[in-house]
Amino acid sequence: MAGRRSRNPCEVRRRHGRQHTAAQRRYRNRGGLRIRRGAPPAPELRPPGAGLNSQPLFLVPGSWDEWREWLESHGPDIAGIAIGLVLVRFLFHRLFARLLREAANRAARARREDPEAVRKRAETLLSTLDWLFTIFLVFVGSALLLDQFDIQVSALIAGVSVIGIAVGLGTQTLVKDVINGFFILVEGQYAVGDTVTVGGATGEVIEINPRRTVVRDSDGNVHSIPNSTITVATNLTPALSRIRVDIEVPFRESEAARALVAEVASALSRTMGDSVTSPARVAHQRMVTDTDVCMTIIADVRPPDRWEVEAELRRSLKRRFEAAKAGLAFPVTGSGSARALPTS
Repeated sequence: MAGRRSRNPCEVRRRHGRQHTAAQRRYRNRGGLRIRRGAPPAPELRPPGAGLNSQPLFLVPGSWDEWREWLESHGPDIAGIAIGLVLVRFLFHRLFARLLREAANRAARARREDPEAVRKRAETLLSTLDWLFTIFLVFVGSALLLDQFDIQVSALIAGVSVIGIAVGLGTQTLVKDVINGFFILVEGQYAVGDTVTVGGATGEVIEINPRRTVVRDSDGNVHSIPNSTITVATNLTPALSRIRVDIEVPFRESEAARALVAEVASALSRTMGDSVTSPARVAHQRMVTDTDVCMTIIADVRPPDRWEVEAELRRSLKRRFEAAKAGLAFPVTGSGSARALPTS
């Protein structure tokens, strides 16, 4: 039986196994894979641009047990970060507010400025710096929280930097607003509560922030002026506020008009009290026609009482000139000009 193959089951299984392995190898070689026994495993598929040592951006717990384990390990740190940021924000506001107010009071005494104006300027500067410090804390807190979530901040920064360049090119005006607003606050050009003329609008400043100045005019309209567009700012309520009224009188009656103005000024000082810091007086006069002269009456007053004192001065001049029954003039309310009274 030498020519016959062995029917031993073990030998048959070994022979079939070798044939199957050889066939498998030929099939894989034809497909171009050329996988050999003992070869290293195929590399993992990675996102485009990822290096060999890159890791996922962040991992999300997949079960409740993982969530609970994550909260137990990271929860105290997150709570500590939140409490720390709130505490730093509170201490900064309290401490910096105290230091700024003390510095403002010293500056007011040294420069002999109006304490109320200095206080308003300090409050405006404090609110702006407080706003900027809050934004800084938000960025710091975000970076610390991302680290707790095992998010690769470096990868995010690389992406944000590209976006930042694009955004920066489109926000040049915003940067100008912030820089100009900073100098407005530091130099004390005006503060909340002042009456100013900026950007073609005249009214009371109700808000100043790094981006804009908000003004409410006498009609109640609210104007929002970007700080970068403010090239000239006129503050109508500085430490010294002066009112001016022009009246037109016949040249032959100029001396009588001066005497009437002196009477009105004396009465105004008694009526308005401390609101008038310097009595009204005729500053100068000039010829406007061949027979008439224009007298300019000025008075120094407290900035908050400017409009009230000016209105009272106009009313007093009108009543006194009418009572004189002379060919004089009285101011027209709001115009600063004058109109002659007929002689009787």
